[in-house]
Amino acid sequence: MTQIFGNFADLTWQMMAMWAIGGIMIYLAIVKEMEPTLLLPMGFGCILCNMPNSGMIHTLEILFQAGVDNELFPLLLFIGIGAMIDFGPVLADPKLLLFGAAAQFGIFFTLSMASLLGFELRDAASIAIIGAADGPTSIFVSQQLKSNYTAAIIVAAYSYMALVPIVQPFCIRLVTTKKERMIRMEYTAGAISKTTRILFPIVVSIIASLVAPDSAALVGFLMFGNLLRECGVLRSLSESAQNVLANLVSLLLGLTVAVRMQAESFLVPETLMILGLGLVAFMFDTFGGVFFGKFINLFSKKKVNPMVGAAGISAFPMSSRVIAKMARDEDPYNFILMQAAGANVAGQVASVIAGGLILAMIGPLV
Repeated sequence: MTQIFGNFADLTWQMMAMWAIGGIMIYLAIVKEMEPTLLLPMGFGCILCNMPNSGMIHTLEILFQAGVDNELFPLLLFIGIGAMIDFGPVLADPKLLLFGAAAQFGIFFTLSMASLLGFELRDAASIAIIGAADGPTSIFVSQQLKSNYTAAIIVAAYSYMALVPIVQPFCIRLVTTKKERMIRMEYTAGAISKTTRILFPIVVSIIASLVAPDSAALVGFLMFGNLLRECGVLRSLSESAQNVLANLVSLLLGLTVAVRMQAESFLVPETLMILGLGLVAFMFDTFGGVFFGKFINLFSKKKVNPMVGAAGISAFPMSSRVIAKMARDEDPYNFILMQAAGANVAGQVASVIAGGLILAMIGPLV
C-alpha cells in the first residue's frame, strides 16, 4: 500500500502531459490512420515510459540498445521497404532520378537554419535529415551522430510523413499556377527486361557506396530488399519482407523509441524547435522539387508538370498518390501517377544517399 501511495506522490504534471501526447499519437493512428504501425506502439510506449517508477523503461532500454543503438531496426526495415518498391517507372524514364535529388534541398537548407539557431553541428545535421521524409534514415543518421534529440527527431520525421496529404498540397499551391498544375505528361511504358531489374539494385549499391561510403549500409539493405522482389526465385521471402518483417520491425521500433520520450528529456523548448525545423525541411524539399521542374521547363520543349518534382521526397507511395490526385482535381483527364511514382522511388534512393553525404561531411567534425 505504501508503494502505491509512493507512486502517486512521484507522479508529475510533466508525466501526465506525456500521457496526453501518447494519447494523441494513438488517436491519430486509430482514428486518422496516420502511420498506425509506428504511431500506435510509440504512443502506447510513451504512456508506459512515463509512469512513475516504471519497470518498462529498463525493458525498453535493453531493446533500444539492441535494435536502435546499433541501427539494426532501421536496416531491417529498409529490406522490407526495398521489397515494396517497383523501380520500373524510373528505369523507363531515368531523368526522374534528378527530381529525387532536387527534392532533398530542404535537408541542406535546414542544416544551416538549425546551426544558426544554436544547435550543435551533430544535432543540426540530425534534425535536417527529417527533410528526407524517411523515418529509418532519420533514425540511422541521428544514432550515428549521437544526437541528443533522437526521440523528437523520430517523432517529427514520422509525423510529417503522415501529414504529406496536408503539407504538400499547401506548399505546391503556394508556388505553382493552375496552368502549371494542369500540364499533361506523356508516359511511354517501355518494357523493362528482368536482367535490367536485377542489375539495377546491384549497380546502384556499388555506385552509392563509391560516391557516399557512409550510405552503403542504408542503400545496400534497401537494394537487397528490391533484389528479393525482382530476382523471381525468392517470392515467399519477398512477400514476408514486405509484410511480416516491415510491420514487425515498425512495431518494435515504435515501442523501443518511446524510451527516449521520458518527460524530463522530451518536454524541453528544443523539442518544439525541432518540430518547427522539421516542417521547414519538409516544405523546402517540396519547394526544391517543384522549382526544379520549373527550371527544366525553361529549356525543354516537352513541358514537365512541376508537381512531379514535389513527389521526389521519400514518403513512398503517399506523395506520388497525393500529386496524382492534385493533377486529376485540376483536370480529370490528367494522369501523372507513373511519373510521380518514378520521382517518388527516386527520392527513396536520393534520401539515403543524402543521409550518407551528411554523415560523410559532418561525421569527421563531431
